[in-house]
Amino acid sequence: MKKIKIYSEVVYLIAQFGLTFAVAVLAAADFGVSMVVAPAYILNLKFSFFSFGTWGYVVQGVLFIAFCIAIKKIKPIYFMSFVTCVIYGYILDMWRAVIPILNPDITPPGEFDMWLRIVMFIVGEFLTSFMVMLFFKSYIYPQVCDFVVKGIVEKYNLNQVKFKRIYDISTLLVAIILALALFGSFVGIGWGTVVIALVTSPLIGVFGKWYDKHVETVALFPKLEKMFDF
Repeated sequence: MKKIKIYSEVVYLIAQFGLTFAVAVLAAADFGVSMVVAPAYILNLKFSFFSFGTWGYVVQGVLFIAFCIAIKKIKPIYFMSFVTCVIYGYILDMWRAVIPILNPDITPPGEFDMWLRIVMFIVGEFLTSFMVMLFFKSYIYPQVCDFVVKGIVEKYNLNQVKFKRIYDISTLLVAIILALALFGSFVGIGWGTVVIALVTSPLIGVFGKWYDKHVETVALFPKLEKMFDF
């Protein structure tokens, strides 16, 4: 069967808008956000002078510095992952501002019937996993939290799904420590966070296999693509 061709740059944009929407939906469902975004969400709840999106790229800026130290090298193009974080932050805040049910100032998180919250959680998690997979299919660097995975997997030739699972569980532990330190309780973290930590990596693997079978990603700007070689 002939594969569908799609430009890598388009994949990147779809992933940006889709992932931020999924994060906003999960936050509104209020069963606990993804372990990857939980630190920024918790900080936003405690220190609201920065938006959820802004805290996102502040936290990932720190992670980016740690990543560069860990791999003992840095290229100017690596900063594109942080640019992705900034774009991500603005789009996330946009979704939460323009859609009333996702805006915590209009509709407090969890202010829905239970069935709707469960549907929102399921949709948000499946959408999150699919969009993270899309980021890995584009040559343009994903946001830092995913770039760390992509960079280390490529550098050391590791299994992406297994390493992503370890990474996710590690970020979950960081989020738990942060929540307990700032609130003395699991604010921003719930059973949904644990579910996300356990199923996201396998879902990324399933979606990735389907994507590779049916879709071929090509660069609209091949010369630009070469600049992103790790």
